[in-house]
Amino acid sequence: MGLFFLRRLGVMLLTALCLTFIVFFLTNLYPNLEKLAKAQGNMRMTDTEVTQWLGNRGYLEPVPLKYAQWLGVAPGWTQEVTSGGETRIRGRCIDGDVAPEIAAEAPRFCGVLQGDWGYSTVFRENVSDIIATRLGLTGYLMLWVMLLMVPTALLVGVLAGMREGSRTDRTLSTFAITTTATPEYVSGVILIAVFASSAVGLRWFKGTATAAMDNPTFENFFLPVLTIALYGMGYIARMTRASMAEVMTAQYIRTARLKGVSFPNIVMKHALRNALIAPFTVIMLQFPWLLNGVVIVETLFNYKGFGWTLVQAAGNNDIELLLAVSVVSVIVVLVTQLISDIGYVYLNPRISVT
Repeated sequence: MGLFFLRRLGVMLLTALCLTFIVFFLTNLYPNLEKLAKAQGNMRMTDTEVTQWLGNRGYLEPVPLKYAQWLGVAPGWTQEVTSGGETRIRGRCIDGDVAPEIAAEAPRFCGVLQGDWGYSTVFRENVSDIIATRLGLTGYLMLWVMLLMVPTALLVGVLAGMREGSRTDRTLSTFAITTTATPEYVSGVILIAVFASSAVGLRWFKGTATAAMDNPTFENFFLPVLTIALYGMGYIARMTRASMAEVMTAQYIRTARLKGVSFPNIVMKHALRNALIAPFTVIMLQFPWLLNGVVIVETLFNYKGFGWTLVQAAGNNDIELLLAVSVVSVIVVLVTQLISDIGYVYLNPRISVT
């Protein structure tokens, strides 16, 4: 298991480097940099002024060198500028234009590995602070979504798969297919119209989750949780139902029935564990989806979490913030995949890691 873990860790590291470099390359294409220069400087800047603005801030360095500086494995760029007849130094690791003696005391390396994620041009604060805050908000949302979605989906899937073809199976399967086929923006609008709009009369919940960022309550937080849970619930339920139906037709289940074992004991002691192997992988895949797939729901309910931050970073060409969001997303995907593989091995003894 230790060798398997180290091997997967190496693959994860290589994958993370490749994916982050691709994102870095795309975000540092010249049209994006030109848009950034005009947004931060002046929309009427000439091409010469744009080039000068980018050059003064290190954006025109070769992409591999910029990527190494961003990671923190290469020294940050520095430049000499003249201000008021005095020589000043600016650079990646230097805050503003400072005197040469102050610049000499600044660190040479300041990248992701050193904990410096850059500065957001949209929010005007450190990217690390933004990511920590927004990721915490989405993490809290994910927690309640998983607590509602997973037990309900497993219960629906097990009940449907226990007696394949029965009326209960058809009813629950129809429910699962309906929830999966309904996009979040449709179910969200319907839930707001029914339970939060004065037009219908059922003003049980709030139609916005803005207040939930500071003080989450059942009234202002339940609708976004339910909207996300309904969409993911159907997929897990269908996988659980298919797995349970397959297990219930296995030879050892028939043998248990012939021996007179009661149906509840067959389900709980023999079928349930094997039936949960396939849904376990699906459940683990919900974490990356919840992290970035909640963009629509967070925008719909004005809940300014991680997905909302991704939209703002992409829409406003905030390169540093967009890179940080991409790194966190890649890490979450790779870690959940690793946990899924390890958990699958423990759940299914027939799987070997050698």
